[in-house]
Amino acid sequence: MKKTIAMLPGDGIGKEVMQGAQEVLSVIAEQYGHEFHFTSGLIGGSAIDQHSEPLPAETVELCRQADAVMLGAVGGPKWDQEPPAGRPEKGLLALRKELGLYANIRPVKAYECLSGRSPFKQSVLEGVDFVIVRELTGGLYFGKPSERSFKGGEESAVDTLYYTKKEVKRILNAAFELAAQRKKKVTSVDKANVLESSRMWRETAEEVKAEYPGIELEHMLVDNAAMQLIKNPAQFDVIVTENMFGDILSDEASVLTGSLGMLPSSSLSTGGLHLYEPVHGSAPDIAGENKANPLAMILSSAMLLRTSFGLREEADAVERAVQHVLDAGKRTGDLAVDQERSLTTAEMIEEVKEGLADDNAILHIMEAYA
Repeated sequence: MKKTIAMLPGDGIGKEVMQGAQEVLSVIAEQYGHEFHFTSGLIGGSAIDQHSEPLPAETVELCRQADAVMLGAVGGPKWDQEPPAGRPEKGLLALRKELGLYANIRPVKAYECLSGRSPFKQSVLEGVDFVIVRELTGGLYFGKPSERSFKGGEESAVDTLYYTKKEVKRILNAAFELAAQRKKKVTSVDKANVLESSRMWRETAEEVKAEYPGIELEHMLVDNAAMQLIKNPAQFDVIVTENMFGDILSDEASVLTGSLGMLPSSSLSTGGLHLYEPVHGSAPDIAGENKANPLAMILSSAMLLRTSFGLREEADAVERAVQHVLDAGKRTGDLAVDQERSLTTAEMIEEVKEGLADDNAILHIMEAYA
């Protein structure tokens, strides 16, 4: 298989963790006889520094010429004084619009070997394995008007929460399709007791449910959902919600894993060009110090292999290698507890690559004796 992957390192630790994903994908290509071509583009603060805009046209074209896109992270205090339209985060929002990325898929899995890093009791974490499906193109982040003004001599601000029924149905369909491959349960999160947009969301969820008779649907208010993620997270299978609720809940859910550095994600488009990125931010406080956890980025590359390229065996191999490394007690600083030695970013990348080599050797032995 020959594929082109657009790599957008972005800012801060994005460059360091992206290196891990590229090296792991290169190992997979060598082991399984694929050819991956990597191209690189600028986005966010790095693009502002060189092109005075957070998303240059050449980056968009680079992505459109690729078979999949990987993104590091954008932003940092260096660009906090940029005007709102020119901030690094605007580049990410614009890229989502340009590529039609409408569904953010965020798996949340509690690793037993990392239970000591999580503030939760082991009894709460047991069986936690769910996915948050977040709508990406609508809601408060894109609704108009969104502005500050003066009315009656007083400063005021407005943001608009806007959705079309078509957008809502599209994201709900994605959630039900995903649930059909898992434990067949969808939890639709809204604020239907207050918001008109949520009442339309809930009504549409019921309509979509009729198309999937084998899938259980429950509705949950967002404040209760936030509480249930802490109280009983194992009850969830697929959570689907609008843009801002999904942003907040998925970051809350990261605490279950013990670190944002463990959470991968994918953003799906209707056209088939999907984007993959870790949930964590650019972490400018440790950028360039070889301290960042690359596992979320590496796990995002596994999602790329499975979703964009249909390479399930290769994706499974990457995830097994990560599991093996964690089970062996290898930790970056965000995961280390008490006197555990923490690995550098580069060391953790090498550990995963070695895990892939060991995994490949074991598979060959099993095939020989089959």
